[in-house]
Amino acid sequence: MGELEDAVMTRVWKWNRPVTVREVLEDLQQERSIAYTTVMTVLDNLHQKGWVRREAEGRAYRYEAVSTRAAYAAALMNDAWSQSDNPAAALVAFFGMMSEEQRLALQDAVRIVQGPSVENPDSTTRDGGR
Repeated sequence: MGELEDAVMTRVWKWNRPVTVREVLEDLQQERSIAYTTVMTVLDNLHQKGWVRREAEGRAYRYEAVSTRAAYAAALMNDAWSQSDNPAAALVAFFGMMSEEQRLALQDAVRIVQGPSVENPDSTTRDGGR
């Protein structure tokens, strides 16, 4: 996703509702000079790429995100990781770049994915004490 596509998607994700080209344009114009047709083209490109869906409203469209920003970030990480010739080394390097806050978030994510752990070192309890 290019820089302008990211700027547009950031607004679509942040607002978390169907948006018009005009709404995105007006918000973007607070930061930069940009034409209506440019925003319209970017949203059309994002639609073609599958990042937004659109629904006709009169002569215009309302655009809505297909997935979350988190899902987009995950797809980027997965794509980068899958292109590595040494995935384990890539992960070690990535973990080495993480802040303490990011490492804690990773630990939380691993706990969520693994689900609740059943800690029971006494195997006799599981088989009825036999």
